[in-house]
Amino acid sequence: MLFKRHGYPDEGELVLCTVTKVQFHSVFCDIDEFDRKSGMIHISEVSPGRIRNIRDYVKEGKKVVCVILRINKERGHIDLSLRRVNDSQRRRKMDEIKQEQKAEKILELLAKELKKPFEEFYKKISKPILEDYDMLHLAFNDVVEQGLKLEKLGIEKKIADKLTKVIKEKIKPKEVFISGEFTLTSYDENGLDVVKTALQNAEKIDEKVDIKYEGGGRYMLRITAKEYKEAEDIMSKVTAEVVNYVEEHNGEAAFERHEK
Repeated sequence: MLFKRHGYPDEGELVLCTVTKVQFHSVFCDIDEFDRKSGMIHISEVSPGRIRNIRDYVKEGKKVVCVILRINKERGHIDLSLRRVNDSQRRRKMDEIKQEQKAEKILELLAKELKKPFEEFYKKISKPILEDYDMLHLAFNDVVEQGLKLEKLGIEKKIADKLTKVIKEKIKPKEVFISGEFTLTSYDENGLDVVKTALQNAEKIDEKVDIKYEGGGRYMLRITAKEYKEAEDIMSKVTAEVVNYVEEHNGEAAFERHEK
């Protein structure tokens, strides 16, 4: 990965590291995202509990996600911890790295198309972007989701237009979905129409609502949105609409939310 930060990371920051040397009581790592920065993991920070053989946990060349414990800029020392990173943090950090690698791959594809040396092209494009964004992929996501104009960041219009096209081909808008199941019964003489109207009213609330008949009076509700909060708000409106309408028309309605 060509992306590099200058200076020092912050204490508490998650970083991707490459193990370079393993000793009896310590592990030395290069910090991948920072230019010419390395750190040390004491054996007590490798894993909780007693460690009989440190090489059961790490070896040279292994990629590990660590948290910055302490920084001594005068000595150039950076203390790292492996054991204080939980699974969720590790997945989140690795996802961030994968997104950045994908962003670099997009630039590599365009450099090839324009017959430009990749590293030279990367520096030319990344420099103005990284003045406003911490990482390339964050800007590329804004191109897709917020309509960001790359030329406003200082990129030549012709290249900005070509890059925008490739970005939109390779990166799709983020989506989340939540779901649940209605159980609906109507004792009205026009019971089927009551249920049908309730569901039609619900689908009119937002185009992100999808309702399908499952059989036996059960209906699957699925909501797709950009963020969970938006999806939850829509689900709240939909369930209230369906339940209230059915109950007001001599019926019974229940909704069971599926786990995320």
